[in-house]
Amino acid sequence: MRVPRDLSGADLVKRLERMGYCVTRQTGSHMRLTSTVRGEHHITIPNHDPLRLGTLASILASVAAHHGLTRDELIQRLFD
Repeated sequence: MRVPRDLSGADLVKRLERMGYCVTRQTGSHMRLTSTVRGEHHITIPNHDPLRLGTLASILASVAAHHGLTRDELIQRLFD
């Protein structure tokens, strides 16, 4: 499954909130999210529109690894 190429940081945050992440702080244009599901996990997401593909791929890989999912399983949960 392909990742949307026009995804903004704010849109990604909304989708990750459904998986148990919440914004813990924001400094400038970067938001720090924390999840306590399956242990504590922190990720930083730039509030840019759109997110660069490499940045988005890195964020998705980190979230997928933390939740024990493949990249495609995570994309399916977030975007379906």
